Amino acid sequence: MLAILFALNLLVSQLLLGAGQSPTVTISYNTFLTQVSEGNVSSITSTGEAITGVAKKPVADSSSTSTTSTKFQTQRPAFATDDLETMLQQHNVVINAKDPNPPTPLWLSLLYSFGPAIAFVLLFLYLSRRAAAAGAGGILGSFGQSRARLYDAEHPAVTFDDVAGIDEVKADLQEVVDFLRDPKKYQRLGGTMPKGVLLIGAPGTGKTLLARAVAGEAKVPFFSVAASEFVEAIVGVGASRVRDLFAKARAAAPAIIFIDELDAIGRSRAAALRIGGNDEQEQTLNQILTEMDGFDSREGVIVLAATNRADVLDPALLRPGRFDRRVQVQPPDRRGRAAILRIHTRNIPLAPDVDLDQVAGQTPGLVGADLRNLANEAALGAARSGAANVTMKDFLDAIEKTLLGAERKLMLSDIDRERIAYHESGHALLGLLVPGADPVKKVTIIPRGQALGVTLQSPIDDRFNFGEDYMRARMVGALGGRAAEHLVYGVVTTGAENDLQQVTRIAHEMVARWGMSPKVGPLNYTADGDGSVFQQRPYSEATAQLIDD
Repeated sequence: MLAILFALNLLVSQLLLGAGQSPTVTISYNTFLTQVSEGNVSSITSTGEAITGVAKKPVADSSSTSTTSTKFQTQRPAFATDDLETMLQQHNVVINAKDPNPPTPLWLSLLYSFGPAIAFVLLFLYLSRRAAAAGAGGILGSFGQSRARLYDAEHPAVTFDDVAGIDEVKADLQEVVDFLRDPKKYQRLGGTMPKGVLLIGAPGTGKTLLARAVAGEAKVPFFSVAASEFVEAIVGVGASRVRDLFAKARAAAPAIIFIDELDAIGRSRAAALRIGGNDEQEQTLNQILTEMDGFDSREGVIVLAATNRADVLDPALLRPGRFDRRVQVQPPDRRGRAAILRIHTRNIPLAPDVDLDQVAGQTPGLVGADLRNLANEAALGAARSGAANVTMKDFLDAIEKTLLGAERKLMLSDIDRERIAYHESGHALLGLLVPGADPVKKVTIIPRGQALGVTLQSPIDDRFNFGEDYMRARMVGALGGRAAEHLVYGVVTTGAENDLQQVTRIAHEMVARWGMSPKVGPLNYTADGDGSVFQQRPYSEATAQLIDD
């Protein structure tokens, strides 16, 4: 700031000094000689070949005759052979001279030497004062501030009324709401609320929605941040943001801190080799552990976190006093899916033929995010057709689009269509004939998504436990298309690629995970950990060969 003021002062001074002085015009060397011979030049100053001077009467500028002045400048050609000195003396012109390469003034040398350093120091002090005034943690400035989003506590956008299909989880979190509303109810009996609650579940099951609903029910400030937002390339930024987040939450207590995708920074520190940027991740994790140890649950600050990889989290996060309460958020059952669909269709005009219970029965395995997308696709389909409301057909089309993919307008040859028809017929026949197989709901040779044809099989009811006979029926059904091609044409095609992937995955799970192979035995050979390339398999090469066989 001081440097800027100094420069402005110098500029204004030069402007004021130059104001009122006559300008200097540029004339040709011929004009200069003429003015000397006419006795109109009183003095000159020579700097090498450059000449400046003062005339007795104003002379006109070479480029503009309207500009005149008694001060002029010109350039003597290097090839000039005239005796200029004699001519000047004959006309009594005062002759001065300047060194064309004068020594640099001391003040300018000092400015060149120390000016950049002084400017940097002044800039550093200015930024430091700005950062300190903003409470941003020193020279890091805004980098050290938490990027958590604060949701309005007085007008919550989400409450438990907006959450369905996971009633048992809502019951667990209701205790957190009660504590935030009336902490004395628990404190009078010596009870303390857990400092941290970890929501564990697959993507789309509603973990973030649950956390916001807890804050909405308790009507307290809700600080939401993704774990990946803590870490930057600058070392120390992550820890600074953690400190800033907890400080803001304490100031707004009672409050909730929600950290989404905790596994992004909470991975086990001993699980893999830590190099490079992982040092910053480890510092951020250490700061979270320190902050959770540093506050009392009686302060009214509760930390909620969500992850779908609880197995890779550092054990220090899960010990008592930190995230000591873990809540499993499972995919909804049929009744839960119907309840979720009712929530997502509250603002959608439904036709009388729409049966949401039937829609829920045809969507096993879908989670809340999938069902929300399903309802939206049905509404978009009705809008494209210009209908006044959403019909059951719109929902069935949306189910097919969600489960099978969008239709593709491919121009297939008759031979390709015939092969695809036989292929899908093989899947459908085995789905009907093999005991224990899921019922066949639809067969189509219209290309959808990445597939050229699809056979849709879906269980009648939700299944949570699968027998060996069912898994074998899944593999047999998946190989039905390839078998049909071989029986009809004597050769197979590449159309069974996805079928082979399914069979390989199921067979490996049966042998290595569920112990369904008499040869390998009832053992589990799946590796626990974070999936690092440095992780070793928990079995020998001989066992690996046995599993492959």
